[in-house]
Amino acid sequence: MTDTNPANPTLADRITGSLVGAAVGDALGGPVEGWSPEQIAERHGGPVRGIVGPWHGDAWRTARPIAPYHKGDGHITDDTLMTHALIRVYGVVRDHLDAHAVADHLVPDLMTVPRWIPELEREELPLHRLFLAEKWLVARIHYGHVDPREAGSGNIVNCGAAMYMAPVGLVNAAHPEAAYAEALDIAGAHQSSYGREAAGVFAAAVAAACVPGADPASVVRAALGLARDGTRAAIEAVAEAAGGRTDPESARAALRAAVAPFDTVGPDYRTPAPGARRPSRLHAVEELPIALGMLLVGGGDYRRTVLGAVNYGRDCDSIASMAGALAGALHGADAVPREWAKAVAEASRTDLHAPARELTAVTREIFHRDRERRRAHETAFAGLTAGER
Repeated sequence: MTDTNPANPTLADRITGSLVGAAVGDALGGPVEGWSPEQIAERHGGPVRGIVGPWHGDAWRTARPIAPYHKGDGHITDDTLMTHALIRVYGVVRDHLDAHAVADHLVPDLMTVPRWIPELEREELPLHRLFLAEKWLVARIHYGHVDPREAGSGNIVNCGAAMYMAPVGLVNAAHPEAAYAEALDIAGAHQSSYGREAAGVFAAAVAAACVPGADPASVVRAALGLARDGTRAAIEAVAEAAGGRTDPESARAALRAAVAPFDTVGPDYRTPAPGARRPSRLHAVEELPIALGMLLVGGGDYRRTVLGAVNYGRDCDSIASMAGALAGALHGADAVPREWAKAVAEASRTDLHAPARELTAVTREIFHRDRERRRAHETAFAGLTAGER
């Protein structure tokens, strides 16, 4: 447990809120991922209001296109598996990370250490659960021996790197510029173009959410202050569409219309357009702008923000995970409904708080190292400029 102060959550409280909030959002969005808001409402008799079962019920093992994954019943997905894997790398390195840390630690972790995979209901190598865009890390770095800083080139451009960048924002809590730079370096091993940009901007947004007194508007301003090209334009468009709206359900169509010109996947999420997921300076991943838009519409309230993201459909486990990370960082662990967090932890057989404790300790160590490095630089610079007027 962490001490909480609703008016100004502590570092530990914000890290816990962000990571637990991301995992819960991921688990809530998993069972309805890939479907439209209309299909979700028809399947569930209205919008999803909490943890639901698999889309195809007991036929989840064989029903396409979900098989063989048990999405639903509170199970976390690959978004959280990758987030926790990155935290383990921070736990080993205990300093800022780069693309080489991905090659030296993250890739071997995914390839060699069996872990409990909730969606497979068995212990398995994490690699065997990952989507092809994440398997790219292994193919390019382990088998292809590609320079880690360039390994992301050629991959499909999606939110695969952005979806697990919350720890980078938390390690750089209250310093969005540093979070952006570190995430871009890390994501170079995985993604390129606007997929890599989304990773940097999402990390920056999480860092901005940790600033005392932050609110959804300040988080979006920080994201816009760093975002480039189509990513910046998409966030601007979605933020404008979100302006003045307070009901996530009625805002969905407006947010989708705002992001559609920048989204390469097209209207049918399960049948991407021929030009989908290719590098471009004009486009953006859909997930990050929508997560920020839902944060604005939901006023930063965890429940409203995350449920808005879940019922948006499409890649809603990643959208809800990002939105949950941001809302949790803003308001701390108590913002995440305890009944949801407890149910997800039990269903997934995963301690959702242990990664937060580890990352909090590492974050403090890194901050002290940064301060020592900054002071050493100041001393050296003073020597360089001694005697100057």
